[in-house]
Amino acid sequence: MPGHTQNSVFIAAPFDVVWDATNDLENWPDLFTEYASVDILEREGNTVRFRLTMHPDENGQIWSWVSQRTVDRDLREVRAHRVEPGPFQYMNIYWSYEELDGGVRMTWLQDFAMRPDAPVDDEAMTTRINANSVIQMEIIRDKVEKLAAGGAGVTSTAGVTRTAGTAGTASTAGVTGAAGRARDAGA
Repeated sequence: MPGHTQNSVFIAAPFDVVWDATNDLENWPDLFTEYASVDILEREGNTVRFRLTMHPDENGQIWSWVSQRTVDRDLREVRAHRVEPGPFQYMNIYWSYEELDGGVRMTWLQDFAMRPDAPVDDEAMTTRINANSVIQMEIIRDKVEKLAAGGAGVTSTAGVTRTAGTAGTASTAGVTGAAGRARDAGA
């Protein structure tokens, strides 16, 4: 069964700051802890094709792939997909930004399926993406909030909300979904 993740974070910063910081691809290696580099391959209008390269994983493997991303500031959304899917049959990504009192709720949705020969299956990748999205969103929140406050740094994230697939929700420390339940259970 294909994988689906949905994770959100509330960022206490103006929309323009959140949008600009999170859509500045060249700055992603400073915004995300997992990316070593971003190489812009092509720009056409609001669409960018780029290569992302991650830092080495726990086994020393360096993962890299080409993605294409289209931003629509008026609709406050971003759509992306992997051009070079690697271990995925496909990977489609959707980001949305909702202005709320005191800040912006940024939501990431990812729909994907793993290849049969991939090192992990859909369920394991869903778990991995959900866990990492919460970590990255908290880091992004913190950096963006610091940036909005006029401090040094790149961006920030806080108040992460997570819904894993069609599972129900539980809450702990601003996190809902599978990770929250695991923390509540002492995992």
